Amino acid sequence: MGEYSLGDAMKHFLEGSRIKGGIQALQIEDIWEDIMGKTVARYTDKLQIIGDKLIITTSVGPLKNELIYQKEKIKQRVNEAMKQKVIGEVIIQ
Repeated sequence: MGEYSLGDAMKHFLEGSRIKGGIQALQIEDIWEDIMGKTVARYTDKLQIIGDKLIITTSVGPLKNELIYQKEKIKQRVNEAMKQKVIGEVIIQ
């Protein structure tokens, strides 16, 4: 049996796990303010990842409209911050 580092073992476990999206959503929440700024972070109600979709929920109408126009930029920034292609699509609710 080969030797694995704890980090490699965790990555391997998460690849096949259903909690992977939840863990990634928590990681994105931690850096959301750095990615999008204080105002957007303050009025973002919820971040979820289902498959490769990032679902952003906000109850502020003007912010929702602005986020809709920035979907590609959000996807790019999140993937750069995570140092891997995590998000393939952004959905604004």
